[in-house]
Amino acid sequence: MSTLTAKQRAKLPPKAFGLPEKARTKKARQASGNYPMPDRRHAISALTRSERERERGNLTKDEYKRIQRKAKKMLRGKKKRSK
Repeated sequence: MSTLTAKQRAKLPPKAFGLPEKARTKKARQASGNYPMPDRRHAISALTRSERERERGNLTKDEYKRIQRKAKKMLRGKKKRSK
């Protein structure tokens, strides 16, 4: 996975997170549990981490579905095209 520093994560807009309502402030964006998805690798990570956290009971069914939907949408939209 590509490295995302705390400063870079704080500069991301809330819409770049799986749960944007948990990422409204810079301090909140630096905290864990809001699934940043600025690129393909982070979207893949969000998919797997949200599955694990759902199994552990740390995500509601609605939060899980929203993260999955957003990550899959991002992965579909950014495919590399071969010539």
